[in-house]
Amino acid sequence: MSAIEVQVASRILKEHYGDIVDKVCTQLIKYGSTPLRPLAQELSLKVDQVKKALCVLIQHNIVTFKLHKRGFVEYSAKVDHVLMIPRYPHYIYCAKTLYGDAGELIVEEFLQHGQMLMSAVVDKVSQRLSEAMEAGQKLDPRIVPGKFEDLVNTHFLQRLPAPPKQQEQEKAPSNAVPKLELSEKDMYRIPQGVDLTGRKRKRSVTDSGDADRTSKKVRGSSSTGNEEVAADAGVVWKINFDRFHQHLRDLEIVAAVCRRVDWHAGEIVRTMLRVSELTTDFNASETIPIGFHDIMRALPPDLKMTRNAAEQYFKLLSDDQTRILQKIGESGGGTYKIDLQKASQAICTATVESIVQERFGSKSFRIFKTLLIKKHLEQKQVEEFALIPAKEAKELLYKLFAEHIVTVQEIPRTPDHAPSRTFYLFTVNISQVSRMMLERCYKTLANLMSRRDYETKENRRLIEKAQRVEAITKSLQSHGADPTQTAEIEDMITAPEKLQLEQYKRKMAKLEQSELQVDGTIFILSNYIQQEGNR
Repeated sequence: MSAIEVQVASRILKEHYGDIVDKVCTQLIKYGSTPLRPLAQELSLKVDQVKKALCVLIQHNIVTFKLHKRGFVEYSAKVDHVLMIPRYPHYIYCAKTLYGDAGELIVEEFLQHGQMLMSAVVDKVSQRLSEAMEAGQKLDPRIVPGKFEDLVNTHFLQRLPAPPKQQEQEKAPSNAVPKLELSEKDMYRIPQGVDLTGRKRKRSVTDSGDADRTSKKVRGSSSTGNEEVAADAGVVWKINFDRFHQHLRDLEIVAAVCRRVDWHAGEIVRTMLRVSELTTDFNASETIPIGFHDIMRALPPDLKMTRNAAEQYFKLLSDDQTRILQKIGESGGGTYKIDLQKASQAICTATVESIVQERFGSKSFRIFKTLLIKKHLEQKQVEEFALIPAKEAKELLYKLFAEHIVTVQEIPRTPDHAPSRTFYLFTVNISQVSRMMLERCYKTLANLMSRRDYETKENRRLIEKAQRVEAITKSLQSHGADPTQTAEIEDMITAPEKLQLEQYKRKMAKLEQSELQVDGTIFILSNYIQQEGNR
């Protein structure tokens, strides 16, 4: 973890959760696992303030806790989860594409609140959809629970481990940290008996259950002994970010195959990835083997691909130099798999090539591409293979070397390492270049966030004035005011101020779009680096 990553994480935390949460989490990121009171002392904050900050961070799955062997509880932060926050719009768009408006709002609720009961999510999303409908239309109560169930079945949502039931907890020895348990088969399964419409039921206060995770609302006097609780009390859900990353990675692989071959080849790869998505772990280096006939049956009907055409596409893809699709057997018409590691490498290499071309020009890109293909070359060989004049090639090559895009390997002919008797071979280490590009992307993201903060600070007075005018206008409209009164209030913002507001909005839209694009590059580079680390 580099200093720039910590800086970006701190900016993100401050923007979304405030100063105190930022200080607490940044301290945990920098210095690792820390107990509560030493953490409060280091930050010169009250213990209650640190407790509330930790509650917020635990609720959003950024901080975890565990019992130390000496008996105290220590907290640690996951910087990766903080750096994923700028990627939230991508997750919401994925959910909208796959499951429509209901899926989009479900994922949005989870991203805003971190951990939630299914009943609470269903109620909120149903209410928002009902408010957005036209007069006279009524929302089908089965739509939102159905979409929630689809998200669980496809592993986009997962259950959180829960503390043991009250009866088991009483038998167990007292402990500072409850033991959270959940079997793997229950992680992606809605418990039986849960009312999918999100309705609530009454039960006695003395009923056993997961008291720590129960949402209760007492009705009537305490003498009745009855209270209204969620039907799914104790069953808490959260976003499965790995599954979203797997889906985004699959989209990148399909897009890369479409660019390299054509749309039909991309649909074949998309089908293979879809068939194996629930059985392939995000960190796996390859998909499970899939038979030719199974792939043919799973292809979209509107593709109308014949067996002969499919065989030609499979041969074309398996013979391609990227080796993304590989044939591993002859049984059942052929058995194929997708090498996710090679796919990530091909996508990352294409991204790095694009960056080199945009930053250093087409001739530098030609030198870079030549070294990628030939692996190791002397300076004179680079000039010959890249077809660039010697003087210009030397200048461009050493510029790439100064920027750490190209590295040099020394091969001495004698033990004294004399320069006159040493070969100097230029090469490209794509892993090293990817890490350097990732650092620069984080630096770019930090600069974009700083610029956004600066623009907001410079226009704060005008923004607040526009918000006040808008609030007054809506209030007048709701009370049936005349259009002339509304127009008078709107005229409080002068024409130059309106122009300044428009410019501010355009700048913010451009900065936000740039942040999303930079985050897309970060995702590609970090995915490749993670795959390299799993080798």
